Amino acid sequence: MADYTAFVEAGTALVDLLRDQLTPEPIGSRELISLCSPHESENNQLTLFLYHIEEESQNVTAGYYQVDRELHRMQPARYTLRYLVTAHSKAPSQLREADQHRILGAAMQALRDNPVLPARYLTGSLAEEETELHVMVEKTPLEQLLKIWNNTAKEYKLSFVTMVTGVTIRSKRERRVSRVREITIDTQERLIPPGGGL
Repeated sequence: MADYTAFVEAGTALVDLLRDQLTPEPIGSRELISLCSPHESENNQLTLFLYHIEEESQNVTAGYYQVDRELHRMQPARYTLRYLVTAHSKAPSQLREADQHRILGAAMQALRDNPVLPARYLTGSLAEEETELHVMVEKTPLEQLLKIWNNTAKEYKLSFVTMVTGVTIRSKRERRVSRVREITIDTQERLIPPGGGL
């Protein structure tokens, strides 16, 4: 169970995987792959944008679990993270589309080849808990992708969605439970008087 830093740690792990897999070809430098909005890409050639966080079934995470003899903690929450992956080519206009296609093809290849994020990319609380994060490219309707871009005047860029599951955040809500330390058993027989009164 990771801490509240799990979201940023998951995103960083995803970026580090792609930096290893996509450099020096088709992207020349690791710094050109970043966790940021596609609308503020600056000099980046590949951006990952966390645009949706969904808590998994609350029935799975209900209740408390035992931490020690006198302490219970609320079950951790499990989340699914969705990232918009977008290519930003700096090539001349006549080569730009082909360059973006190469970048996205390489990104999809890397994510499909690593359905479970290798442990070497995990940091912080995810690494401490030896979390297993699952990655997949999600089938997303074009209409949904376009909605993400609708709030800006910028031109739509070819993108796809990758989904990360297995992200948990531990709860800080705890309760103390007192253990039974002494039991008194009355072994004296009680007599019922005539008439049934007690």
